[in-house]
Amino acid sequence: MKMKSLICGCLLALSLTGCDTHASPTGRGQTLLYSEQDMQQLGRASFSQMKQSLTINRNPVLNAYVDCIAGRIIAALPGERQPWEVVLFDSPQVNAFALPGGYIGVYTSMLRVANTPDELAAVISHEVAHVLSNHGNEQASRADIKGMGLKLVDLALDLGEVENRQMCMAALGLGAEVGISLPFGREQETEADIIGLELMARAGFNPKAAISLWQNMARASQGEPLELLSTHPSHDSRIEELAAQIPKVEGAYREASRRQLRPCRLR
Repeated sequence: MKMKSLICGCLLALSLTGCDTHASPTGRGQTLLYSEQDMQQLGRASFSQMKQSLTINRNPVLNAYVDCIAGRIIAALPGERQPWEVVLFDSPQVNAFALPGGYIGVYTSMLRVANTPDELAAVISHEVAHVLSNHGNEQASRADIKGMGLKLVDLALDLGEVENRQMCMAALGLGAEVGISLPFGREQETEADIIGLELMARAGFNPKAAISLWQNMARASQGEPLELLSTHPSHDSRIEELAAQIPKVEGAYREASRRQLRPCRLR
């Protein structure tokens, strides 16, 4: 009975990872353990390391194109504007990212999937939305809390001399991963899609390009993991959600289109 109580207490500790202490831009509850300054330092250190370990593309035409798109998105950010550093990396990986502190990285292979300025804007806006929504802080905080809970379970199993301890720990680890980390990862991706859609519209990029982007991504991918065990929504789910959100941002796009915005062309 004592052993059962210990395990129940540890599992309760794991369940506490759902505690909401902050609200995301869409109103979703978040647990954030780190300060904004902490995350900015992490972002700066990570970006510096990436610039040392990856090859930076120096093609002036490609860089001007990416800088133009990123610059319009940065100009559309709400609130006080901080300087952002944008770097184009040579990589076969189809990816892009943004980090706290004002850092954007785009991989050259992304330009073969994001075929238009609007499609690349959808990618960059999505990544910047992750930063605006404190998703990095949230993921780091949840990982720390989950790790603390698993250590308590391990201690309870050790004290109780439970047989097949390693099997139990593996099962509990999978349960925590599927039940805690991955669902929030999917919610974060959907949230970044919604916020990114509004951001690209305010920057004067056609939000409908977010759909064509993910159609391109679906064609380029060689299959994908089951949505249940993936941190990203399936392509079909993502496209369906984006289509539902586009009418909500079309007004912002029309308003931005009336302004004299710098055209971004890959010459």
